[in-house]
Amino acid sequence: MLGRRLEIICAGFGGQGVMLMGQLLAYAGMRCGLQVTWMPSYGPEQRGGTANCTVVISEGDIASPIVARPHVAVVMNPPSFEKFEPRVMPHGVLLVNSSMVGDLSERTDIDVFYIPAVEVAGSLGDEHTANMVMAGALLSATGALPLEAVVEEMGHNISGSKTHLIEPNRRALRAGYGLIPADTRHPLYFKVAAS
Repeated sequence: MLGRRLEIICAGFGGQGVMLMGQLLAYAGMRCGLQVTWMPSYGPEQRGGTANCTVVISEGDIASPIVARPHVAVVMNPPSFEKFEPRVMPHGVLLVNSSMVGDLSERTDIDVFYIPAVEVAGSLGDEHTANMVMAGALLSATGALPLEAVVEEMGHNISGSKTHLIEPNRRALRAGYGLIPADTRHPLYFKVAAS
């Protein structure tokens, strides 16, 4: 049995934290006993240029980390919306950082969630945690992984001189999770227990 799998693309400008978002999902997936891949992709400049990463979370073996048509796309800026909105598979999920993306999707075959991530992060005291607001919304909208598995992973993934960022990021993650009303959430891809 190959098992279920979920293919995710997180995209934005370099410096918006899309790589950290993907890494947290990948490491939390491993802690939940799933197979994962994480693959970064940068534009010409790392900060300010384009950046995206793909995450594959699977119950079975993953033959390739390449994702052409994701089940889920998280887009943090207008170029990412333009590039990845058309690629989301039918019946998939698109999460849009509406703080920076003014466009609306015209697709009727996917679930689209508009998240004012910068405003939500700013209300918590740090606009730089907008990526974690989006990550929390992703978890809530898709049921990809348990929220607490990612909250816990933050303590393992953020270390050294950046440990003071753990709690603000955890608050942002939980706030993003709460933005998706229960009756609009996408059907679960995975139902796993946090370890």
